[in-house]
Amino acid sequence: MTRNLRSPHARWRKGSPMLRHDRLPPALRRWLIHAALPWSAQSALRLWQRTLREGGNETAALARLAAAERATLRREAAQVWGNGYPLGGS
Repeated sequence: MTRNLRSPHARWRKGSPMLRHDRLPPALRRWLIHAALPWSAQSALRLWQRTLREGGNETAALARLAAAERATLRREAAQVWGNGYPLGGS
């Protein structure tokens, strides 16, 4: 009967999420502590590394993460709180 308890959409990850977080660059870990969204270590590191590969530095990577987070919050605010948020429909 254990088959009934498993979701067909569940994604099981190998390894330890905390260990992956602990292995992140220190500046990225500090940024994640204050992030408004719950980033996974994998997605944050992917964006971090892409910025560095494209010739950016640590500051550029942090700015890119912040911009991605703002864009996500802006996109999801209407779905969560309605189109008028934060102005209350005015």
